[in-house]
Amino acid sequence: MSSTNPDPTHGIDTPMEPIETKPPVPRSVMVSRLREITGAQPMDTAWEQLWKEGITPWDAQGVTPAITTLLKQNKLREGKVLVPGCGSGYDVVAMASPTRRVTGLDISKTALEQAQLFAEKSPNAEFIEFQNADFFSFAPPSKFDLVFDYTFFCALEPSLREQWAEKMAELLALDGELITLMFPLDEHDGGPPYSVSLEAYENVLRPHGFHLTSCDAEIPSVESRKGMEKLARWERAISKA
Repeated sequence: MSSTNPDPTHGIDTPMEPIETKPPVPRSVMVSRLREITGAQPMDTAWEQLWKEGITPWDAQGVTPAITTLLKQNKLREGKVLVPGCGSGYDVVAMASPTRRVTGLDISKTALEQAQLFAEKSPNAEFIEFQNADFFSFAPPSKFDLVFDYTFFCALEPSLREQWAEKMAELLALDGELITLMFPLDEHDGGPPYSVSLEAYENVLRPHGFHLTSCDAEIPSVESRKGMEKLARWERAISKA
């Protein structure tokens, strides 16, 4: 299928360059390097190398606008929360509170070092933890009440999506909720990020007992991702559909 999006970077944001004297890397170059590395190495070493090189075009350099809105509206569950592929930890820190203990999970040690430094400045640091592990082999001692997935599903090879859904069912409590901020909602070849759709999520989640409770296109987004995101909320049925 040929791309219908004229932007070859598919709305991925260029992170702020940490060294002022160094010119920013063009977005297209970063995405090209991202795909070169992930296509040539195992996932654990690939994502670690990307973080070490500063090739993190998915990092929006701040809290996800949709999360900020949900927090202001008091529409996020309390309890135990998991953020897979948490990266720099912005959303982990934003969600953490005395009534919401948040675990940030990432396969990259370098990413979590940055996240830990950021989290230490938070007044809610005691309600935050980071785990350096592969999502598919992650084995926490108890289940989560909420999982937030953003730029994680789209980073996985499509062949892993069924396994992703199976793991989500394993990690969530029976009355838990999965929030997927679906991105990029377009049609393009290759990845990451791989093109996603509501149907792609439904196809893998429904067999594991998930049902869609809401899907909202009217959500705040960073400028380059506007019109390419929807917020879907899922709950689990006691028995599989």
